[in-house]
Amino acid sequence: MTPPTEHPACDRPGRHRPEAGRPAGPSTAPERADALERSFGPLDDPANPLGGAAFVAADRAGGLPPTAESVLDAYGMNDEFVPETLGGRLRRMDELGRVLRPVFRRDASLGFGYGLNCFFAAAPVWTAGSTEQRDRAARLLLGGDRIAVARHGVAHGNDFVRDEFTARPGPGRELLLNGSKTGIANASRARGLVVFARTGTPGQARSHTVLFLDRADVPPGRVLDLGRRSTNGMRGAEFGGLGFDDCPVADTALVGAQGDGYELSLRSSLVIRGLIPSIVLAGADTALRTVAAFAARPRADGRSSLDVQHVRSVLTGAFLDLLLIDCLALVATRALHLLPKQMSVYAAVAAYLAPKLTAEAMDEMSAVLGEETFAEDGAYGMFQKQLRDLPVTSLGHAGSAGRQVSILPQLPFFAQHAWFADPEPPARLFALHGDLPPLDLAQPALLGDADPLAATLVASTDLLEAARLPRSGRDAGVLRFLVRAFAIELADLRKAFAGIPQTDRSALASPHSLALADRYTLVLAAAACLGVWREQQASGDAADRFLADTAWPSAALYRLARRLGLALPDRPALAEQRVLAEVMARLHGRRSYDLFNSPLA
Repeated sequence: MTPPTEHPACDRPGRHRPEAGRPAGPSTAPERADALERSFGPLDDPANPLGGAAFVAADRAGGLPPTAESVLDAYGMNDEFVPETLGGRLRRMDELGRVLRPVFRRDASLGFGYGLNCFFAAAPVWTAGSTEQRDRAARLLLGGDRIAVARHGVAHGNDFVRDEFTARPGPGRELLLNGSKTGIANASRARGLVVFARTGTPGQARSHTVLFLDRADVPPGRVLDLGRRSTNGMRGAEFGGLGFDDCPVADTALVGAQGDGYELSLRSSLVIRGLIPSIVLAGADTALRTVAAFAARPRADGRSSLDVQHVRSVLTGAFLDLLLIDCLALVATRALHLLPKQMSVYAAVAAYLAPKLTAEAMDEMSAVLGEETFAEDGAYGMFQKQLRDLPVTSLGHAGSAGRQVSILPQLPFFAQHAWFADPEPPARLFALHGDLPPLDLAQPALLGDADPLAATLVASTDLLEAARLPRSGRDAGVLRFLVRAFAIELADLRKAFAGIPQTDRSALASPHSLALADRYTLVLAAAACLGVWREQQASGDAADRFLADTAWPSAALYRLARRLGLALPDRPALAEQRVLAEVMARLHGRRSYDLFNSPLA
């Protein structure tokens, strides 16, 4: 590790991008995502300076291709992280998730290090900052600067995330910030710093406070860069350390009130979690494309790996998992607009389940690639890179545990008051397009007062039993059986959680309750899948016929039911064949492996 260095107070001017490169006019998020995709060029072209080979080579050296960040500068990527009311492009969270995908398909280090971490850092400011703080954060990002966040330590973390800062009263009215912390993304590159500092007694309520600092305002010698730490994944992103030495902090730097740190962390997570599935999905998209191309290549005898049933099943299952993840991403981000009082559990479930499904799919695809899994260059080097990056992208164990903790306390209330009693959510929750209410980050509630997504499962059961769904499809019988099985699982969960008092923390924290919460996440995934499929059915003229077909929800629910150990119907082999055909069609047609079926460069 390099020794600590003093950081000059104001030596990091914003990287003002060329205006000619910015999208002109009120372009939509799909148009912006497509333009960004084209600006990088084909990922599988070895001659492309921004292709997969270039990113793999740069990652091996611990960096990024020389022109990668300039593409995002020209595009104005930071604009996507600033609310429209403050001069940016951020109107909707589902749009932000979609625009991020072309970047994360290529390199999580670029996507996270360049800008998404800036959004994570700014989320407390957007949520509870003063007008002046919000304006300053917007000016920094729109001017091309970065903002970094140093979060508080967590009891289950390791030394990479546990160290923290303290802020104590100084001789005047200001606080004095001290301490050091490692593992901060963009530590030395960021001008803005959002710091979670301990201001109270450890372990007690309201022990932490959020501070928003501009390095330009910090006196010389008070903030130190402690050097970069290497990571196995996301090697091109900087994870460094910061130290503060009696750094004076004025009252105007407090985000919210003193002691609001923990609540602001929770409220910010409601916004951040909905984006995790999109960035995990994007990396897994590239991994699946890599493995599908490997499986399709002809051998000397004219055969291919696709002749093996296990290989076909792995490709089919991985694509189904990506569709399930995208259904959760869609629900989590659109619920922030449509169901702010109920969205907290959906964001937590999406962020919790997406990395788990992806990790399982990556393990299965590794077996197909065989020894090529370990290739660090060439046509299959990108798979090894995604295999390393994805655990870091999903924020690791600390994020997973936090999401479990936020899910569990809500389940007894749902069991006693919501399940089999709530009405369905609005159909717009499952729409791939269409307007949404304005984004208001003050609206989301930390605990939900209803579970309308679970009601989608119950309603789907009734509709399928009454033969009112689907309008067409060859798998209606299988789908009806599976949906009924999931409804029975929800009823079992209701029985299990109805007897647990909402204040009984020991019962909620038991291994049995944790296992039941895992089952609940899979039930919600099934409900989200059914909601998206029914919305495509209802549209009548769905642009994507595949999403209106019964094949993918039948095969997806079968895969989920097998994970849960539920009673299964005969395997929907024909449905899986149609899903595999879609995998290969999108490979050769250069389309994305998500709900949007977007064109690739």
